Amino acid sequence: MNKRLVLGAALIALIALFFAFDLQRYFTLESLKAHREVLLAFVSERWIVAASAYVLLYVAVVALALPAAGLMTIAGGALFGFWGVPLVLLAATLGATISMLLSRYLFQGSVERRFAVAIGTINAGLKREGAFYLFALRLVPAIPFFLINVAMGVTQLRVWTFAWVSALGMLPGTLVWIYLGQQVMQLTSLRGLVSPTLLIALALLGLMPLLTKRLVEMLRARKVYRGYQKPKRYDYNLVAIGAGSAGLVSSYIAAAVKAKVALIERHKMGGDCLNTGCVPSKALIRTARLAAEIRNAEHYGLEAMQPKIDFARAMQRVQEVIAKVEPHDSVERYTGLGVECIQGDARLIDPWTVEVNGRRLTSRAIVIATGARPTVPPLPGIESVDYLTSDTVWSLREQPQRLLVLGGGPIGCELSQCFQRLGCVVTLVQRAPRLLPREDEDASEWVAAALKSDGVDLRLGHTAIRVERDGSGGRLYVRDASGEHAIEFDRLLLALGRTANVSGFGLEELGVRIADRGTIEADPWMRTNFPNLYVCGDVSGPYQFTHVAAHQAWYAAVNALFAPFWTFKADYRVIPWSTFTDPEVARVGLSETEARAQNIAYEVAHYGMDDLDRAIADGSDHGYVKVLTVPGKDTILGATIVAAHAGDLLAEFVLAMRHGLGLKKILGTIHSYPTMMEANKYTAGVWARAHAPAAALKWIERFHAWRRG
Repeated sequence: MNKRLVLGAALIALIALFFAFDLQRYFTLESLKAHREVLLAFVSERWIVAASAYVLLYVAVVALALPAAGLMTIAGGALFGFWGVPLVLLAATLGATISMLLSRYLFQGSVERRFAVAIGTINAGLKREGAFYLFALRLVPAIPFFLINVAMGVTQLRVWTFAWVSALGMLPGTLVWIYLGQQVMQLTSLRGLVSPTLLIALALLGLMPLLTKRLVEMLRARKVYRGYQKPKRYDYNLVAIGAGSAGLVSSYIAAAVKAKVALIERHKMGGDCLNTGCVPSKALIRTARLAAEIRNAEHYGLEAMQPKIDFARAMQRVQEVIAKVEPHDSVERYTGLGVECIQGDARLIDPWTVEVNGRRLTSRAIVIATGARPTVPPLPGIESVDYLTSDTVWSLREQPQRLLVLGGGPIGCELSQCFQRLGCVVTLVQRAPRLLPREDEDASEWVAAALKSDGVDLRLGHTAIRVERDGSGGRLYVRDASGEHAIEFDRLLLALGRTANVSGFGLEELGVRIADRGTIEADPWMRTNFPNLYVCGDVSGPYQFTHVAAHQAWYAAVNALFAPFWTFKADYRVIPWSTFTDPEVARVGLSETEARAQNIAYEVAHYGMDDLDRAIADGSDHGYVKVLTVPGKDTILGATIVAAHAGDLLAEFVLAMRHGLGLKKILGTIHSYPTMMEANKYTAGVWARAHAPAAALKWIERFHAWRRG
């Protein structure tokens, strides 16, 4: 017989008996007051026996998670006075430890098997700072203690650590409850309710969450700042390291509220987005799309033709676009806004000091916005070839005849289609079985079909093994289901994501915590483990998008400048993103794949762009709008759009989700005709037709028949 099942059944039976025999009637304030004199007499005559019985009963209540722990604590103050404090701490600690051990015996194995990755991450964190986290949880009375016991049981936290930290964390609350018990039991009339001592006890109880939060913050700060001398005065209110989207927005906000701010950039203002990312890629995509439209001229009633591509001129246009956008992020503009812009390599000397160009700047708060760089895999032979990345590809002026793109994410898909349309012969190698693995499979299929239609050679399910140089080009050896073979190339473009820039400027020496995914660890207020060091943008994650970097920067700057008086938690509930292939793929909220993985029930409203008048007129009648909703409701869980201008079309769903508007509101909104935006309204119409009240419509049909006579 399974011992765990027997023990679990026994515990359930004991709890059931407690309620079946209505034993909770003895654990009320009225019952305690009614029997107080008898109990006090017993305590006076046989103190040791009474104290032992009290402890054993308290242990049972806590171990079985019965709803009587609060009353038992009050009883400790009423019957034992100050001695109730050690008795309660002993009993509560023993009971909590037994509850934790029961949870560990019953559930730990199954939880570790089912949630191996998640529980592994939790255990790693508890191993590092388990005592601190448990102490913080115990200090907050709003969190049911039995939940803490059960949760800690399924982890690998040491039993001794659990016991002593629990006792320490429960001490402040125990003191307040014991004092409250003494005062409540002494009341003889309603006048006692307004006695100063009782009001103080109640106030302390109400303020406990705020007081404990402040205490935890003080303890954390004291621990992390140990060994550092805090400046008496600061040169700046805020120093931002990195002048990409996150650093620019942080410094802009600081200057706007009249703070003294410095912005340090080692390379170019504007960061990746302006110089090597969003701006140059969209400029080249526009040229490539025009080339594709010229090839397809016959479809629009024009004479069939082939574009004559000047590759070097197309790449030069990219630089011209960058130059035109550059003033928006320039030193001149930000200096005019009140930001001191400094070019050089920044290095953190201590939590308040940054060194740049031999000069040391002190600041009350520092924002780390150092961004990310293209990921270069540890592939044997990779250093033997002159590979390209999304940072260096823009220096190309000579067109590669055979371009091999390694990686089928957004960057790989966009650039593969782009260079194929500009006349290169492109091969895209992807280890996963499909492109864009973060999107739904149907979206991936649309993009794959589009790339194939343009002529891109897709090698899905191919794992890169090694690289060999061959003259000015080389060969990439890959393995797929058929075995190992080589793909020749003139140039190799790596498009395998981006790695956060966390080294080389003092983080390691300072002890700033790095998350498992390689980014700087941040709390919901964008603080690192040093409360005055904030982080935002790609170096923080969890989303490496320019618009998310700007979003995070607002929280980082405001919290850095106004904490503790005015703080905000970063809000990631509605995050949109787009992949700028043709057709584009844009999404916000849940995908079907994510909903299924998280066991979230949903319904789908699907509208094909081949039915939209404007799309037909433009020759872009391909793709779809797909919206996930709560079953039976118009509440939007997520939206995916595969279409021309999908990134623009998505904005309406982002707005709706951010402000709690459902599909009925979109359906009731006038959309200009003929526009691509009508697709959103028609998708809402699909939902409305699926949820039409059939019974009511039958009666309406009869009503109209009656009116016809």
